[in-house]
Amino acid sequence: YFQKYNYSVARIINNNFTKRNNFLTINKGAKHGLGPDLGVINSKGIIGVIKNVSANYATVLSILNTHSKINVRLKNSDHFGTLVWNGKDYNTTQIIDIPRQALVKAGDTIITGGKSAIFPEGIAIGVVKDFKYEQNKYQIINIMLFNDMSAIGEVQIVKNLHKDEQITLEQRVINE
Repeated sequence: YFQKYNYSVARIINNNFTKRNNFLTINKGAKHGLGPDLGVINSKGIIGVIKNVSANYATVLSILNTHSKINVRLKNSDHFGTLVWNGKDYNTTQIIDIPRQALVKAGDTIITGGKSAIFPEGIAIGVVKDFKYEQNKYQIINIMLFNDMSAIGEVQIVKNLHKDEQITLEQRVINE
């Protein structure tokens, strides 16, 4: 009755991780109830977001894609930011937009923020590897991923059962 998310299992059948705009392909598609903008995770953390779907397959915009933007937060505070990737190291992503008031330390755990209609709050991502704080703001925060993005097999697809309701309501505020 109160269930908000539904999970289904898929297998990665193609994985790019060495380019700037990486994607993955999974062995499930529209006939399995999948569509665009569903989250993809595994037991170690987030993988990406479904981009395109055919009858039997779907492509996933990897978190190792320069167009990927995921809402994240520090596990031990309520400070939010955006997970992005600079296209360099497939083990390391970056966080932007963390407010200067946030107390960031090397080793801090980063999780999904729950401020989107795609991922639930609290899914693991990685730990703060290092950061640069200059001119009264965070210039860069590097995150060492929990996932080895070069070796991903089975994944879970996250479907937010309240997504359409949430987006419709939010769109009304934007259009007023």
